[in-house]
This record gives sequence, C-alpha cells and structure tokens, in this order.
Amino acid sequence: MARVWQAIRGSPLLWLLVFVPAVLLAEHLGPRSGTLLFVLSVLAIVPLAALLSQATEAVAARTGDTVGGLLNATLGNLTELVIALTALAAGQMMLVKASIAGAIVTNTLFMLGASFLLGGLKHHTQEFNAGSARLQAAQLFLATIALMVPSTVASGSRAADGAFATQLSLALAVLMMLVYLLGLLFTLKTHKEFFQAAAHHDAAEGEPWPLPAALVVLAAVTVLVALVSEVFVASVEEAARTMGMTDAFVGFIVVALVGGAAEMASAFSGARRNRLDLSVGIALGSATQIALFVAPVLVVASYFVAPAPMTLEFWPGAVAMMLFATLTAMMICNGGRSAWFTGALVLAVYLTFAIALYLLPPQG
Repeated sequence: MARVWQAIRGSPLLWLLVFVPAVLLAEHLGPRSGTLLFVLSVLAIVPLAALLSQATEAVAARTGDTVGGLLNATLGNLTELVIALTALAAGQMMLVKASIAGAIVTNTLFMLGASFLLGGLKHHTQEFNAGSARLQAAQLFLATIALMVPSTVASGSRAADGAFATQLSLALAVLMMLVYLLGLLFTLKTHKEFFQAAAHHDAAEGEPWPLPAALVVLAAVTVLVALVSEVFVASVEEAARTMGMTDAFVGFIVVALVGGAAEMASAFSGARRNRLDLSVGIALGSATQIALFVAPVLVVASYFVAPAPMTLEFWPGAVAMMLFATLTAMMICNGGRSAWFTGALVLAVYLTFAIALYLLPPQG
C-alpha cells in the first residue's frame, strides 16, 4: 500500500479525501443540515472519483489489453452510475435522467472543449486520430437517437401510453447494450490496431500499483462512493431549494462535473502534454459509455431497485441538448486538428445550455 499512500500524498486533489469522514460524521451529527451535507458530499465525491480512476487504471495495467480495456470501459463511469442508482432507489427520476443527459453533454462539450482550449493555449495547433474520433462520435449519435425515440414517439402518438414507453425503453436498453458490447469487440479485438493512439488512456502512467493493493482500493472506494452518494441524494432537494437550483440543474451540471472530475483531470493533462488523442478518447469514450452502457443499465436496474420502472423519456430540452452536443462533436472532430479557438467555441455551446437550464429549468 506504500505506492497508494505516495499517490495520495503527491496529489493535491486526493487531499480532499479528508472530506469523506467529514461528510459521514456531519450526516451522523446533523442529518437535517441539507446544504452543508450537499457541499461536503460534493467535495468528498471528487477525490473518491480520482482515486477510483487510478485504481481502475492500475488493475487494467495488470490484466492485459483486452480485460484491462473492458475494465476501464465498465468502471470508467462508476461514480456516476453509483450516484444514479442511489437516486433511482430514492425514486428521484428527474435527477437520474438529468445526470444521464448532463454526463453526455458535459463529457462531449465541456471536457472536449476545455481540452482543446487548454492544449491550444500551449501548442499552436494539435492533431488527433480523426478516424477513431469519428467512430466514437457515430456511436454516440446512435445512442442519442435511441434516447430520443421514446420521447418523440410518445409525444407524437395519442395511442402511446405508459406501458408502451416502458416496453420500448427496455427493448432499446437491450439493443444499446448489445451495440456497446459489439463496439468493445471491434475496438479491443478485431480492429484494435486502428485505435492505438486513442487507447493510451487505458494505461496508467508510471509504475502501476500492485494488483492486491489496487483491488483493495477499488473495493473500498466503491463502498465509500455508495455511502457518500446516499448523503448526496438525500440532501440534494433541500440544497437545491436553498441555492435556487432544481434537481434537473443539479443532475445536469453538478453531478456530471463532480462525477467526471477525475477523467477531466486526465483529459486536460493529456491536452497540455500534446497528447490530444488521449483527451478526445476520454471525452467521447466516456460520453459513449454513459449513453450505451450506464443509461441501459439504469433502465434494467429500475425494475429491481426503483419504485417504478424507469423509461428513456427525457424532457424536450434534454433531448435537444444531447442531439446538438453530439452534432457539435461530429463536426469538430471531423478534421483531426484543433486550436484554442475551437475549444472556446465548443465551451460556448456548453455554457449556452448551462445558462438556459439554470435560468429556465424544465418542469416535470
């Protein structure tokens, strides 16, 4: 465990781990202070996500490319998945759906745009594997279509009812997971030589942790994320009212930024080191995982943990934002080159969504 402690001491982000016992103690001593618990839980989830990312990379480095890539793909968004499952069990469907849409939009626009901007401020122009980026954007576009269909069909047909939306969402969830598995087979097995440049983020930099230590950290952090997520979900309604936010805004912006903090740090660092393939792979890969894996898993899990089955019906604003985010990524990544102004344009699209959602939040 010496390397684990060394990593914690050497990373200012991981110093925030002190907020993990703080939030659990505050929840025990003052369970009614919702705003305080919300702030503490956000500060605790960020370093837990970072530590979870490092443990996952260490395990992946020890298990080989195929198993390691599958592990990274499965656990890359574990923080968002645990938060969403906790909210699902509490019956907060709006928070769950907002976190799904927010993660897709945030990873596609904010993470990608900030990477282009930060990398472009240090390097005049940067290049990345356009073919790999186009494939990931195409997968994301397919997932966006699948997420749009239940909302579009249900709102446009008078014969559509709740049972129809539930059945359609379950069928689409199975289809999306199948596409996700086929995508893994394509990129990790049959055509992996096309994605070497975009797959650098699967390997941990430097000497990886010993496998037993990484597995212990992985298990412990997963439990802690689940505990802190319960506090976060329980306090989000009171904190949102106090801060003038809705569950939709919290899920769309706050949960997405907090849950993806570790991946964002890796993407930004890669862009500054002129490894833009790393940044693009993380941003689009994470968004694709959310759309093709996390969202379908939540639909299936809702039959077991939620008060009612979850559907893939989103409010019109979320559907439009996911579609425009995907189209923006497809256009930006088509050329395989970027500069700082490209990142500024992508960030402007994200900020447009965030401002609109804060000032005029959706109802429902």
